[in-house]
Amino acid sequence: MQVKLHTFVQSFTLLFVPIFMYFFKGFLSKVTSLDPWLLSGLTVVSCMPPPVSSAVILTKAVGGNEAAAIFNSAFGSFLGIVATPLLLLTFMGESAAMSFTSIFAQLSVTVVIPLICGQILRQFVKEWLEVRKPPFGEMSSFMLLMIIYTTFCDTFLSPHLKIDPYSLITIAVIIFCLQVSFISLTFWLSQRQCFGFTAKDTVAIMFTATHKSLTLGIPMLKIIYSGSDHLSLLSIPLLCYHPTQILLGGCLVPSVQTWMNSKLRQVAPDI
Repeated sequence: MQVKLHTFVQSFTLLFVPIFMYFFKGFLSKVTSLDPWLLSGLTVVSCMPPPVSSAVILTKAVGGNEAAAIFNSAFGSFLGIVATPLLLLTFMGESAAMSFTSIFAQLSVTVVIPLICGQILRQFVKEWLEVRKPPFGEMSSFMLLMIIYTTFCDTFLSPHLKIDPYSLITIAVIIFCLQVSFISLTFWLSQRQCFGFTAKDTVAIMFTATHKSLTLGIPMLKIIYSGSDHLSLLSIPLLCYHPTQILLGGCLVPSVQTWMNSKLRQVAPDI
């Protein structure tokens, strides 16, 4: 029922970030010599929904509002099925390889239907799962690692990929700076009294509103830009963004935890 928090997160990640990145990409195209399609990859990243796992894990590690992080990660992923193709069509123009109807149909088959089938199946095997306790966490991590690995292989083995070390390092530095800026901005905004967010809410907002999903992003890119010669260049910023958000978030956990605990002690000195 924390509608204000959910609205803030979804508006920031699916409205503010794409709009900001659209203008920022235009600025970079004027002051750098980076490949236009590589810069367009930044726009692609900005249109992606929040991830299902990393933001929740980091919020839990700090001790923030885990329920808000879980809800916004799941809800954002559902929104992304429709919102991401629409955002890409808006900010990337007619560069997609197929129509929106075809994109949505394929995303429904690859994302929505498997999820619905899994929820139905779960009702029949729930008791067995609770007794056996399969290592779903390890299986999920392994599958995510394989997605990242195979995507890296597809990207850098592509005959159409022409990128020099300078461009790769530059885009990585830009992505790191963007993430630091987004985290700082969400931290500052969520502390404004007009929103009324708690310290635990701020922790969930910082990670959920600034993270982008690779697990959903890569299948979406492969569907939307299927057969495109520029798919490899468009994928590189997302491949850089995902590990950066995990490493940066992990480094911030102790500092954010210290800040949150101090805020909680100010509110309730007995804690």
